This record gives sequence, structure tokens and C-alpha cells, in this order.
Amino acid sequence: MMNRHYAVFAALVLFFIGSRMVPAPAVALTPDPAGQEAAVLDQDIAFYTARVARDPEGALDRAKLGALFLQRARQTGSPEDLVRAEQVARESFGIRTRKNVMAVQVLAFSLMGQHRFSEALEQARLLVADDPASISNRSLLGEIEMELGLYPAADSVFDGLRSWSYKLTVAPRLARWEELNGHPDSARSILLGARADAMKQPSLPLEQKAWFDLRIGDLDFRSGHLGEAERNYLAGLAIAPEDYRLLAAMARLESVRTRWNSAIDYGERAIALVPDPATLGLLGDAYAARGDSAGAEQYYHTMELVVLKQPGAFHRAWSLFLLDHDRSVAVVLARVQDEIKQRKDIYGYDLLAWALYKNGRPIEAKAAMQQALRLGTQDPQLLHHAGVIDSAAMPVTRER
Repeated sequence: MMNRHYAVFAALVLFFIGSRMVPAPAVALTPDPAGQEAAVLDQDIAFYTARVARDPEGALDRAKLGALFLQRARQTGSPEDLVRAEQVARESFGIRTRKNVMAVQVLAFSLMGQHRFSEALEQARLLVADDPASISNRSLLGEIEMELGLYPAADSVFDGLRSWSYKLTVAPRLARWEELNGHPDSARSILLGARADAMKQPSLPLEQKAWFDLRIGDLDFRSGHLGEAERNYLAGLAIAPEDYRLLAAMARLESVRTRWNSAIDYGERAIALVPDPATLGLLGDAYAARGDSAGAEQYYHTMELVVLKQPGAFHRAWSLFLLDHDRSVAVVLARVQDEIKQRKDIYGYDLLAWALYKNGRPIEAKAAMQQALRLGTQDPQLLHHAGVIDSAAMPVTRER
């Protein structure tokens, strides 16, 4: 499955590149180690929070504060900061509706981070209508259309952006489009160029530079090139040693290699920073593989509680984990059936197919799986699900 953080992380990387947001005057502009950058970010948020409190009509300050909340949400995985970003962006837009592009961008990205893609689409359309020539706005629109499964519209957007594939505001989105359409080598080539360019950007935060290593590593992981995936993940960790996304990715990689002690080490370092349910579940598997059933069940139970209390649609990686472990399969199916009404992308149909299969409905699962395979995406997860579902849906022949 595509990295579940892709949309918000990619969008925010591109937003901060495009906006060149000026930090608070007291903040140094020279790059700092990742830990120092986080401390500076907290100072910036405090600075703009105080400015907003003093000025009830400060539209630009609210937009900047929203952008800072987005940046911290990306670093920490905080859903609260995504909500804060949405709130101040709406306040900014309420104060000034004209010539307030930053507020609309922040609102769009905060909605994407909350997986409210239909609402984000409305904001992206506003941005394109305001400036149809903007490469960044058009690529954002294409990304959201891609997330919603509006593939003909997304194809039209990305086809018009291919000559701009060298731009950081286009490259990661175009790479994902290439991967979805069964061209992982092309996707990797685009991402390698983007990473090289990102490393030359002095104003780009370290964790955003590390994100490109994560993205390339994930592509290698899905392609079965585990050695390359490890090299890219470790390169990212060399830039941002406490990046929970990269630590979780290494835990996943080590679990595939059945290196359970290493998987547990990386996984527990990751959840100490951000208690991501998918990583909690992975740790449960690692403890089970080591024969610690009590420890495993503790992680499984914690993961399940966190997921079931989440309002709205489940994150897909979490849903897949529950289905793979035959936990809450009826609840997951109901959530997925509700989400697919709005978000009809291939991974939504893959999740629907797997949920139907796990609920003993293989014929319906096969029909959903056909939708999941319609772009020819070369993802082992999709191909594995398709094979299992095809076998389950085959009619049983009786011997005479």
C-alpha cells in the first residue's frame, strides 16, 4: 500500500518550498540539526500565536501560524496540530477572502492530512481558478484527484505537467502517478532527481529532506529491493535520526526479514515518539514471533483500541492490519463501505475487497478487486490480495 502519510507529507514539502515562508524575526535562517529545528519551530509557533492574540484582524499572521502547525504536524504526527492549522486558516480566510492564497493552501493541506479529500478538492479548485498558470496549484489539484480516484481528471493534469517534472512542486506527485500506473522505474528516476534537488535547498527543513529518502525507500520496499530500501531509510535517518516515519519503516523492513529483535528496537523507538497504531501492530507481530504471546496481545489490544476510537474513516494501514489479524472485521468493512462512497481510488477498492473477503463474501470481493487493479499498478499487496480472492471465489467442483 502507498505510504499512508504520503498525501500530507508530500503536499507540505511542496508548500513550504513554494511559499518561502519567512520565519519569526528572532529565528536564525541557517540550517540546524533536526532537534534544534524542532525547538525553533516551537518558538515560531509561540511567536505567531502571540501576534494573533494581539491582532484580531491579522489574516496573514493566522495563515503563517497555520503553516507552522502543519509543519509540526508533519514532524510529530499530531492530529491536533492539523486541526489547529485548519482552524486558523479558516479564521484567516474569514478575515480576508481576496488575495489570501496562503490561507487556502494551509486549509487544503490540513484537510488532506485529516483524509478529508473531498473538502480539500474544493480548496484546490479555488487555487487553480485564482491562478490557472501556477504549476504548484495544478499539481496539488492532480494529487487530490488521484487520492479520490478521479483518475481521468488526474491524468489530464499530470500529462500537462510532464515538462515540469524537474520541479519539486511537481516531481513527487508525478512520481506517484507513474507508480500507480505501473511504471515504478520511471517513478524512481523522478524521485532521485527530486531528492538531489531537495538536498541543495538550504531553506528546506532536514526532516523534509529525509522524507525523500523515505519515499524512495518505500518504492524500493514495494518493488522487493530490500537492500536498496534499507540504504535509503538509513540515509534519511542520518539526516533526521529521530524521524518516527523512518524508524517505523525500518521496523517494517526488519520484520519482513524476520529480524525480530531489530524490528522491535526500531519499532519501540518509533512509538516512543509517535504511538502510530500500525507500528503498535507490527510490534505485536514481532513479540508473537519471539514466542511472547502475552506481550504480543498487549500491543494488539492497544492498537485495536486506538483504531476503533478514531472518528471517521480508518487509516488504511491500520485497517489492513486489523483485517490481516481477523480483528474487528465487520467494523472495518462498515467503515470502508462508507469511505468508498467518496474516495474511489484503487487502494480504497483493495481495502474494500480484502474486507469483503475477510467477511466471507469472496464473489463481491473479486468485483471490488477488479477495480483495484484497473490501473495496472505493480504493488505486491494488490497482487497478493487478488490471488487469494480469486482462489476463494472459484466455484467448487464436486468429484463424481
